Order: sequence, then structure tokens, then C-alpha cells
Amino acid sequence: MGENIQNNENDSVLMERYALVMERIYEIPKEKGCSEAFAEYFATVADFVILLEDTGSFLSAEGQETAALEELKKRNHALYEDVLPKNYGTSYANPAYAAEKLGEEFGRMLSFLYCEMRSLIPFVYEENLEEIVIRLELLVEVYGAFACAWQECLEYRERGVELSELPKAEDVRQILYWFVSDYAETATEAHLKEMLVPDGNFAVNLIKTADLSDERYLFAYGEYVSENELETARFLASLPEETIRTMADTYTEGYRIGFEVTNKDLSKKKTVEIRYRLGFERMMRVAVENFEKMGLQAVCYRAATSILYNPSIYKIGYCGGDVNRQYDFDHKDDKALFWDKIYANHKLEVTRTAFEKYREEAAVYAGPAVVETFGEADFAPENKAVAFHMSEEQSKLLVEHRSLMGELQRKYIREEERSFTIIAFPVPEIQEAFGPELLAKLGMKDTKECYHAFFNEVIRINTLDYTLYRDIQQCIIDVLDAADYCEIKGMNGNRTDLKVNLWKLSDASKETIFENCVADVNIPVGEVFTSPVLDGTEGLLHVSRVYLNGLEYKNLELRFEEGKIASYNCSNFATEEENLNFVRENVLFRHKTLPMGEFAIGTNTVAYVVAEKYGVHDKFPILIAEKTGPHFAVGDTCYSHAEDVKVYNPDGKEIVARDNEISKLRHKTPGKAYFNCHTDITIPYDELGELTAVRKDGSRVIIIENGRFVLPGTEQLNEAFCK
Repeated sequence: MGENIQNNENDSVLMERYALVMERIYEIPKEKGCSEAFAEYFATVADFVILLEDTGSFLSAEGQETAALEELKKRNHALYEDVLPKNYGTSYANPAYAAEKLGEEFGRMLSFLYCEMRSLIPFVYEENLEEIVIRLELLVEVYGAFACAWQECLEYRERGVELSELPKAEDVRQILYWFVSDYAETATEAHLKEMLVPDGNFAVNLIKTADLSDERYLFAYGEYVSENELETARFLASLPEETIRTMADTYTEGYRIGFEVTNKDLSKKKTVEIRYRLGFERMMRVAVENFEKMGLQAVCYRAATSILYNPSIYKIGYCGGDVNRQYDFDHKDDKALFWDKIYANHKLEVTRTAFEKYREEAAVYAGPAVVETFGEADFAPENKAVAFHMSEEQSKLLVEHRSLMGELQRKYIREEERSFTIIAFPVPEIQEAFGPELLAKLGMKDTKECYHAFFNEVIRINTLDYTLYRDIQQCIIDVLDAADYCEIKGMNGNRTDLKVNLWKLSDASKETIFENCVADVNIPVGEVFTSPVLDGTEGLLHVSRVYLNGLEYKNLELRFEEGKIASYNCSNFATEEENLNFVRENVLFRHKTLPMGEFAIGTNTVAYVVAEKYGVHDKFPILIAEKTGPHFAVGDTCYSHAEDVKVYNPDGKEIVARDNEISKLRHKTPGKAYFNCHTDITIPYDELGELTAVRKDGSRVIIIENGRFVLPGTEQLNEAFCK
């Protein structure tokens, strides 16, 4: 796709393969190689590949450096136009449309194939010829199967014999299966290299060298660039250097403190993995410099779009704008096409091989430092029967595989030696939640002014005085350490009625149950948390509306028995089956049940009041939302895979409640000890009737009542409600 690729790859074999496959693809739209409906599909996909060819030539001619902003916008839009919501109804990337045109069986397979062709976009920008060639050869191979069947049909028809115009569906599935299987090793090694090796990192190089005063740099990634990314970059460009440095320093210092408070030696590490959304490069440049001063080189990988890199509706890595979340949702289970025990075992083996190759780099990997965004438009997914869905057997196999992959990774990246941090900022799209009434109430002229004010409020939330919260939270911990269990009851339509059993201390002078969480790994400040005792933990957890990992849940209900989910539901969809499947897939992550891995009390009333002031409670990410009321995590504990590492509160007491009855199985049956998921669900203050610590003798100490802190020593938390 241009001279640049040839010069960089210097691989005549790949170039020859590329020339041959492109020659064949150029012919597809010109010929009638299969029945009409399928000919139209293959012509459409071929035209998209030809558009990519043109993009490669444009980049080779230094178009990225010389073209006007409007041309870059136009080209970027052209690459993603087909899957934008307004066009998705008639896109072959939509499995429902593909099934309508091509039949259900072939439709969803060919929709999958088109998505794989769409994953070529970033590889063109990275000038990665091998990734390009293998996918184009896949397209030609599948097209060949249809063309051969069509030609054979015509030949036999002349002899008076009728054959199917189409190949056998299983033959097409096998072509796709072996593509995924054959290139699993190459893709796994490439992913680990991008994750662990700083040299030549595509995104980090852009962060360090791009002219950030010229927003054209955003189009150099090959990611979709929406107004969110453009407006974010413009807004950050308008901020004083001091503000940018405050944002970056909070982020990187939180990362450093995360190692300090858990007694982990940061000096052993050499790389830090950064994750961010386009538009935040000015902050990320300072952060990269800060990390380098700590002795850490930044690495960064792109959120996956190709099936070979395990794409997800949860964008992990750096990414551009959300093109179409329904598109991501429709293809979340595409692995059902090939997921079986043979492939799962193969994937495990190639991952082990790749980790062996990068064993030294894995040992000095410090963990991820994540910049999340929030404020995007609401998304309520539509379930499509024609999309791929994992069978019960596949789901069970996937759960087992995730556990084995987790164990394998921890062998090379030791959990007790790594850490992480997460911070979140709003994107400009949140302005859509700022109506005329809010502007009038706040005395602001337009939504842009409102967004800027809100962004500054989020900076304030992220940089609150941790010493103030540390001391107030210690008052709460002192009461909880003396408790037998806690009771939590909802109000204002919230039906929560929970009893959470607590760890029993052996020596209260040296031990504590709850961690006093200040602004380190989870920014902002504001919670105390523990691993509850499962035996005796029971009741109903209910939230009327909550967003978890970008998905909205209406009337989410989880009923616990012996600390584990006994039943669950929501009211998102018309049928109970759809609701149960939605919760099972996206909250339980296909497990039959999950334990309550965490019980926490959020104390960040400032964040709650800011959300109330701007009317954005439903927009806050769980990172901030979990600090605005009590929350309960289902899945592993907060100390997952590091339970044996001693952790201390600022007062010097050891946090001993790092285990529960399930995680203790790790010593004998580690495969049953972990679930490899952890999802926080928060009850906001305005739905919280009571949170009470109950002592062994039955005496009760109320901590929160009717949404306000009533425990002596915590009154200052209520001041935010009065402003």
C-alpha cells in the first residue's frame, strides 16, 4: 500500500504476495463470480479494500503531513462511514442486514469477514504489511470458495444437473477457523511485544513527537476521530501548562504511591503501560516524561479490532472515538464461530511460547496506568438473534480458558510485584446532558462554557486533599473494626436489603478490616473497603439505574445467599430470558454465580454533589461513582492474586481481610479460587436509607442515614451537600 511500506518492510516475498492479492481484489467488482446477492457483497468489500489501498498511497506521499485538516477529516470519515449509526442499517458489518441479504448462516459469517477487513485500517497507518496481506488473502480465499461453487454450478447446469450455487457453509467456516488458528501465534507474539517492548512503539512515538498544537496529528493514528477527540484536544490546548501538569502529576503520582502503599519495589520495573483516548496527548506527553523520571519507559497498545487480538466492547488500550457501540455489541461473540477446546488449548500454548520469548520484558513490566473518559451518549444495546452467540458449552470453556490464561500471565507478570492506577475525565459529548434549564441555573451562556467548568470540577475532584479524607475515613474504620456485620437498606424506590458479614480481628491493636483508600491506584480519593466474609452475607442488592463498563442496566437486582449470587435480573429488555442473558454475560461474565468480592463505603460527597449540580449522575464512570455511596463488587476480591502480600493502612495496622472463603482455595485448587472479573455496583446517597454497623452484642452504630453521614467525626463530609 505504497512505497513507505516497501521500504520499511524490505520483504520482497510479502510485497509479491501483496501485489498478487491486490490484483485479484481489483477484479472482484468487475466480474460476476457468484450469485447476485453474494457478488454485491464481495464487490462492496473489495471496494473497501481498494479505499484502503488509496489511503496507503496517500500516506506514502506524505499526505498526513501536508494535507489540510478538512481533507484529513474527509478521508477519516470515509473509512468509518459504513458503520456509523446512520448507515449501519444497510451495512454488511451489521449481521442483521447481512443475514437479510445473504441468509442467516452465510450472513453472519460474511459479516464477520467484513469486520475483519475493517480491522485493516490501523495496520495501513502502521504500515504493517504482514497483517494486511494475511487478511487480504483470507478475503480472496473465501471469495474463491463462492466463485468455484458458482462456476461448478454453471458447468453442471449445462449438462442438465442442478448443483447449489453456494459452497458448503461448513467449508467457509473452516476457512475462517483456520485463519484464526494459523495466525494465533503471530498475533499473540505481536500483542505481547507491543505491550512489553518500548522500542518503536507507534502510539508513544506520536505522543512524544507530534506537533500537538496542530490538531491534524489526531488523524495519524488511523482511529476514528469524532468531535469528542477534536474538542478534547482543543480544550487541553487551551489549558495553562500548570493545569496540564496537575492532571499528569496526579495520574503518575497515584501510580507511584500505589507501589509505595503496597510495599512493592518500583525500582525493579522498567516499563509502564499507558492507556488513553485520543485528544489527551498533551497530558500524556507530560505523564510519559514523569514516568521516565521514575525510570519507566512507556508502552502502549491499540484497543483491538481484529479477531486475532481478541476485541471487546470494553476498549482496552488506546483508542479513538466510538464509531458505533451497537456494531461492537453485535460482534462481541464472534469467537463463537471458532471457539472450541482445540483452539483454546492452541491459544494457551502460543501465549506460553510468546511469554517465554519476552520473559525478561514481562518481569520488568510495572502494570497499566489508565486514563478513562466518560460522558458519552447513553447506549442501550439491541440483542440480535442472528449475531453469533456463545453456546453453553462454549461459555463454560471460555470461563475455564480465561482462568488458565490468567494463571499463565501471572507466572510471568507477578501480581505481587505490579500495580496500576486509573483516573477519569469527561469528554465534550457530555454537553448533550446540559440543557437550557441547567445553563440558566448556573448562569452560563452555552454548553461549551458549562463543559469547561465541569471539567475543572473533575480536576478538583481528582485532586482533593487526601489527608482530610484519610482522617475522616479512619473514624469509619474504627467503628467497622468493632462490628460483627453491616446492614444496608435502600430508600426512594431502592429495594436493597443486605446483611454483609465482616472479618473478625484477632488483635485490634495491630490489625484492621477495611483499607483506608486515598488517591493512589483508584483516583479520586474517597472510600474504605474490605473483602466480606461470604458465610452470613445475604439479601438483595438493587439499583434503579447504573452504568457498568459502558452498558446501562435498569433495575439491576442481585440476590445473595452465603455471599454468592443466587439469582439476578434487570428490566432492560421485553423478555425475562433476554434480561437474564444480559446480566449473565456482562455482569457475571458467563459464570453461574459470583461471590461478593468487595464491600465498600464511598465518602466522596464532593463528587456526588458535582454530579447532582450538573445532572450527570448517570454519566459518572464507576471509578468516581463508586466513591459516591456504598458499593459492592461481584467477582474477585480487591486483593486478587496478591492475598499473601501484607498491606498496611496509614495508621500502620495490617489490613487482614484480604481473603474470602473462595480465594482461600488458591493453595489447593487455584482454578476454583478466581473468576478473573470484578464489577463494582454503587447505591447512590439519595437511594441509601441506612448503613449500620452491628456489634456482636446487638448494639448498632449508624454510619449513614437518609443519605447523610451521621457518625461522629464524619460530619465534614456533609458540608458538600450544603454548598
